[in-house]
Amino acid sequence: MTDNIQIANRRLDASGNEALMGMARMGADAFGYKAELRIDRGLAQLLRLRVSQLNNCTYCLNLHYVAAREAGIPRVKIDTLTAWWETELHSEAEQAALRYAEALTRAADPDRDAPFQRLHDALAAHFSPEEMLEIVAVVVNMNVWTRIKLAEGAMPGPAN
Repeated sequence: MTDNIQIANRRLDASGNEALMGMARMGADAFGYKAELRIDRGLAQLLRLRVSQLNNCTYCLNLHYVAAREAGIPRVKIDTLTAWWETELHSEAEQAALRYAEALTRAADPDRDAPFQRLHDALAAHFSPEEMLEIVAVVVNMNVWTRIKLAEGAMPGPAN
C-alpha cells in the first residue's frame, strides 16, 4: 500500500480458509494486475478499478488507483472513472468493456433497457472471443477479491 497506511482486517481473516484463498490467488495469478494478458494493460486496470468502485472496496480502491497510475493511465481518466460515460476520454472499445464489466458486477440489478446480449454484442465488435474471456476473467477475479476484502473488513488506516 502507499502513503504510510496500514490495512487492518476488522471482521474476518480469509487466510483461515485455504480453499477460498487458493481460488482467489489462482485468479489473481492468472488475471490480476501483475498477470500477462492479451488485452491492453491499461484497459484491464480500468476494469479492475471500476469494479472496485462499484463494490465500494476501500482496500481494492487504494491498490488499484496506484496500479492505474503505474500502468500509465492518464490521471484524468482515473479521476473521472466514476462517471466515465460523461466524458469523451474512452474509446468505443473501452466504453463497451466498461459497460460489460458494470453489467457483470451488477448482475442482480436487471436493466430492461440494456439486455446483456446487447452488451455482449457491443463487446464482440471490438474484441476477439479470447480477449472477451479475459475481460470476463478480470471482472470475475476483481469481484472475488472485493467480496473477500469486504468480508474481512480490510480497511486502510494511518500507520502507527
